[in-house]
Amino acid sequence: MKLNTKKILAMPKGRIKEEVIPLINSLGIKPEEDFFKENIRKLLFKTNINNFFLIKVRNFDVPTIVAFGGADFGIVGSDVLAEIDYEEIYTPLDLNIGKCKLVLAKQKKQKNVLDSSGSRIKVATKYPISTQKFFQNKGIQIECIKLNGAIEIAPQLRISQVIVDLVSSGKTFVIPLTL
Repeated sequence: MKLNTKKILAMPKGRIKEEVIPLINSLGIKPEEDFFKENIRKLLFKTNINNFFLIKVRNFDVPTIVAFGGADFGIVGSDVLAEIDYEEIYTPLDLNIGKCKLVLAKQKKQKNVLDSSGSRIKVATKYPISTQKFFQNKGIQIECIKLNGAIEIAPQLRISQVIVDLVSSGKTFVIPLTL
């Protein structure tokens, strides 16, 4: 297949990329060898299809790159889409990959914060919009503390009482969030 104009697919590094590779291979798209190397700084990759390129970027960068025209389309989790507000972005297709849950996690001995009344709860999360919506629907006031990594240490450091994070292993003591 040959494309007349350059097309770029933005995809996140990490677990989703690993799950997308069989899908793009099934479509006859073969990325160049550098695409599979983890410790390479290269971001734009050729494929076996003339004028079709892949870029590997951080999860939260995919929608921004697509919205501003840096890529023609992208693959990203619904968790990321829930946190952005670009009217240029829409979700036409669920690829049924990257299954995980957004969860509220607390320390084992701590009481359930969903049963709390009155006081404002401090919640550390990478997903403040989804977290705020969840607690608003429950009528619970919160203060969101935005963290991008090591969220699970926030209660131990007394930055927050609880955390909201994405899990795929299910090994964390969690209360699933449903928005």
